Amino acid sequence: MKIVSNKNNLQVLHEDNHLIVVNKRVGDIVQGDKTGDKPLSDVVKEYIKDKYNKPGEVFLGVVHRLDRPTTGIVVFARTSKALTRMNELFSNRETQKTYWCIVKNKPSNTEDKLVHFLKRNEKNNTSKAHLKEVPDSKLASLDYKIIKELNNYFALEINLHTGRHHQIRAQLSAIGSPIKGDLKYGFDRSNPDGGIHLHARKLVFIHPVTKENIEITAPVPDDVIWNAI
Repeated sequence: MKIVSNKNNLQVLHEDNHLIVVNKRVGDIVQGDKTGDKPLSDVVKEYIKDKYNKPGEVFLGVVHRLDRPTTGIVVFARTSKALTRMNELFSNRETQKTYWCIVKNKPSNTEDKLVHFLKRNEKNNTSKAHLKEVPDSKLASLDYKIIKELNNYFALEINLHTGRHHQIRAQLSAIGSPIKGDLKYGFDRSNPDGGIHLHARKLVFIHPVTKENIEITAPVPDDVIWNAI
């Protein structure tokens, strides 16, 4: 995967007049929140302003988000037209999203489709996966397959069919295979960097303006377990 730029500790995976796609690190927040920490959106705005010597405010639209402890592909729109069309692609599920993750407990099947009903708990910011529909729950569906067996862990590839809150984390936890480092969903200890081993690996979509097929792959973080894949 060609890296467009690594300036200012920002790994840009794709950049054109309408979109900019970056590889999010552990701990980055995509959009500003109550923590007051500097969001990735502001870092990308500064990158654009500096690179193109733009006066005044830079437009940047947040197309989607990743959880703070996860890594991988995040798409931003550089024009309002691109933002509107990308939002439609994501909401209509016209994108193909592939994730990689590391789990300690081997799933019972080498590959499978998981279907649950997820109910979000706003108080503790979690989602619980139910096998049957419960009040205020939403259907969640994904496919997984084991792509590599490591010494103590298993690497899974996930293809999402829906985009629910903490979906992959909750569904894997529900089958007894929580993601490495994910204390919130039942893993026994945290990772040293506070992140979890969940990575938005690949995204395929039709460009909202040029209509060309875009396929983006994000390199995994540099650590011993990811490197073993």
